[in-house]
Parts: sequence; structure tokens; C-alpha cells
Amino acid sequence: MTTTTGTAVPHARAFRRLDSGQLLLISAAGLMAVAGVAYTAAAGLHQPEFAIGFGALIAAGELARLTMPGNREVAPIGAAAALGYTLLLDMGDTPATHSSLQVIAVLAVGMAAGALPHLAVGRPPQLDAMARRLLTGALLAVAYRPLAGSLQATTLPPEGSWTPALGVMTGLILVTVLVDVLLAAVIRAEQVRAAFRVAVRDELRMAAPLGVAVAASGILLALASHSMDMAALLVFAAPLLVTQVAFRKYAGIRATYLQTVRALAQVTEVAGYVEPGHSRRVSRLSVAVGRELGMAEPELLELEYAALMHDIGQLSLRDPIPGGATVLTDPEQARRIAELGAEVIRQTGVLDRVAEIVRRQCDPCDRMPPLSSRIIKAANAYDDLVGGSTDRDRAHAALERLRLGSGGEYDPDAVEALARIAGRLARY
Repeated sequence: MTTTTGTAVPHARAFRRLDSGQLLLISAAGLMAVAGVAYTAAAGLHQPEFAIGFGALIAAGELARLTMPGNREVAPIGAAAALGYTLLLDMGDTPATHSSLQVIAVLAVGMAAGALPHLAVGRPPQLDAMARRLLTGALLAVAYRPLAGSLQATTLPPEGSWTPALGVMTGLILVTVLVDVLLAAVIRAEQVRAAFRVAVRDELRMAAPLGVAVAASGILLALASHSMDMAALLVFAAPLLVTQVAFRKYAGIRATYLQTVRALAQVTEVAGYVEPGHSRRVSRLSVAVGRELGMAEPELLELEYAALMHDIGQLSLRDPIPGGATVLTDPEQARRIAELGAEVIRQTGVLDRVAEIVRRQCDPCDRMPPLSSRIIKAANAYDDLVGGSTDRDRAHAALERLRLGSGGEYDPDAVEALARIAGRLARY
């Protein structure tokens, strides 16, 4: 009984963390799945060998899903298999005649089967990401499968050509990817409290390369099935698996770096040099400002690292600054703290750019420090003045003080972006 209750509580909390947009997305995907499974159960599974083969590959892809930078959950093998089944025109000499609702059923069952082992060990999937994969796959199936019969006729010898089929596949996939990006941007804008246009740009930057690779794999899988029959599933699964292993290692290295940086950032708090939570708050504000100003994901990662460790130079002080507020200390001392912190970071041998951002965080604007340094300076000053308080008057006074220093001490664009973010946070 204890185990069941302990497992149920995290799931309940996960549902409570979902916002209205996520719930709507999950509900729409759920309705699609129910409709597809109900139809297939009533009509019977058509061409079961095709459905089982692709469904197994979809399940394997969901089982091997991974989390990419920005906490984006992806399942490239499952997505490519889903595309292949949706776009399938024939398998060897046998035309593929499955309906769009059967495609939805196979997607839903395959994804659920792949998610079950994760659920069993307490690693539930991101429901919104899973629902988005199912919903976009369903939309593509609804648009494409009614055209499959006509496209099959264009590929028949002796004058058959795959060009019309490829054109339709490519066009519909591009529309589907765009819909997926927009859905992901809506959800991410809610999650990170970012402007929608910025979220769209982030998703295009991050999703486009992987999306193109998955789309190409899905199309090739559908085309290869024409001549290779079911062997195409195995032939294409192997390189996709190797690629996914490489992605997983990359994501693991990024996660390890971030954990190490966060541990270093807590040293100043444990030693009493800064207020508890200061580094994390400055990091969150800095990343939000960077995203508002249109910084790319790699730049945001460096900004996050630098913001977490921006005060590490205070460990060189004999006596802590009262409250750890460098905004209230002598500019020369603040600059010295930044230089010492940069030297500590540079000793790692792999974070030289982060060290430079930290070193120049106290430079005035006329010296043209990096944008990341200017953002950290504004976010640090704001948190020094406001801390963890939710008092709107205090926040307003802090922003006015930063505005008075705009153009000299503080970057005007960073300050105004910070003001917009503070305004959005105040509404939640």
C-alpha cells in the first residue's frame, strides 16, 4: 500500500503542475488516441504484420527516448518509425491500405508500450511532449492517408514516378513540423514565461536540425520498404540507434556540467557570502532576459553557467559583504571579485568563455562588455535590491534605480527586458 501511494503522489503532483495549454493538448491527443483505438478494435487490424512491425519500432523509440538541452524530451527513432508507417505506400509488392485511424491507433499503442517500462521504475514521460508527438502524427495521418491510393497509382510501372509522392510527403511533413514547432512554442512560453515570438525562434533553432533528420529518415523508411520489405525496419533502425546514443552522451555531458556548476555556485551560499538562493535567482533572471533578447540556446547555456558562478570570487574576501550585495560595494572591489571569480573558473580548462563573461560583468557599458555580462550585471543588481521578496513596490523601486544607471552602468535593453519579465512574473 505504501509503494502504491508513494508512486501515485508524484503522478498527482505532475498533473497539478500542468497549465491549461498542456491539459488541452493532452486532452486532444487523448481523444485522437481513443478514436483510433476504438475504430481499429471495431474494424479489425488491417495488414497486421505492417502494424506490428512499425508499432514495435515506435515502442522501442519511446523506450529509448532522451531529454535534450532545454529539458526537451524527444524520441527520434519512434518519430521516424511513426512517419514511415504514416507515409507507407507499399511493402514489397503489397500496397499499404491502412487508414488514418489505424495509424493513430498504432502510434498510441506503440507509444504507450514504450512508456510502460519507464512508468514502472518511476520515470514518467513528459505528458505534453508525448501528446504533441501523438497529435502531430495524427494530423499528418489524417491529411496523408486519404491520398495514399492516388499516390500509389502514380508510382506503378511502366511509367510510374515517385516524384509526386515525394512532393506530397515533403509538403505535408513541412506543415506538420511547423504545427509541432508552434505547439511546442506555446507550451514553452507558458513554462519559462517567455514571449511567444522568442519561444518560436528557440524551437526553430533547436528542433529544426533534429526534425529534418527525423523527417528524412521517415521518408526514406517509407520508400525503402517498397524494395526491402520488412528488412527496411532493421536497416534503418541501426543508424538511428547509433545517432541516438551519440545524442544521449552529449545530453549527459551537458547535464553533468550543469550539476557541477550548480554545486560550485552553492559554495558561496553555504559559506555565508551571499544570501540563500541568490545565485539561482540571478541565473533564472539572466536566462529569461537572454531569451527575451533573442539569444541562441548555446549562448543561454553559457549565460546560465556564468550567472550561477558570478559571485564565486567573493570566496577570496576575508569578510563577507553585508548581504552579499555587490551592487552596494565599491566598484573597484566588485571588479576585483569578478576577476578572481573568472580566474577560478578558468582553472577548469573548459569554461574559458564563461570565465570571460564573469570577468567583465562589472565593466561599464562604454567598454562594450559581452551581452551576457551586461545581463548578469543587471540581474544581479536587481536581485541584490529585491532578493526573494514579492513586494511590487520594492521591485518597481529597484527597476527605477537600474533605469537611472542605464546607458552607463547598466545596459538599457537588459534593464527593459528585465522589467518585462518582472511584470510577467508579478501576474502569476
